[in-house]
Amino acid sequence: MNELRTVTIERKLAHAPEKVWQALTQPHLISEWLMNNDFAPKVGHEFKLRGEWGGVLDCKVLALEPPARLSYTWNCANDDPAYALESVVTFTLTPDGAGTHLLVEQSGFRPEQKQAYGGAHAGWKEFLAKLDAVLEREPTDQ
Repeated sequence: MNELRTVTIERKLAHAPEKVWQALTQPHLISEWLMNNDFAPKVGHEFKLRGEWGGVLDCKVLALEPPARLSYTWNCANDDPAYALESVVTFTLTPDGAGTHLLVEQSGFRPEQKQAYGGAHAGWKEFLAKLDAVLEREPTDQ
């Protein structure tokens, strides 16, 4: 069976969905918690995420529903098929009291991509810890 796998991470953030949305969609904030980028909040926009390790991810905005849902491709080309990845990352924000329930899903991992799957699971936990730190110190634009 060749079912694709999905990494799923959930967080309760002590910030309103609008503030979390800003951190997910403003390039200078994305650079602080995720990677350097040329993101623009526009469906169809193609952009790159540049990792500190020198890797580059090719991305394209698929869905933009402020302040509830953001989805984009997350593709990594590699000569070794075990490391080449074509996936989709989706952020779903749901109001939760005075804060936000954040669901992050990265889908598209093939069964043989166990290392990439595990790396994504660990990586998203690190990224979201950085996101929380950015939210703690960043004023709201509202």
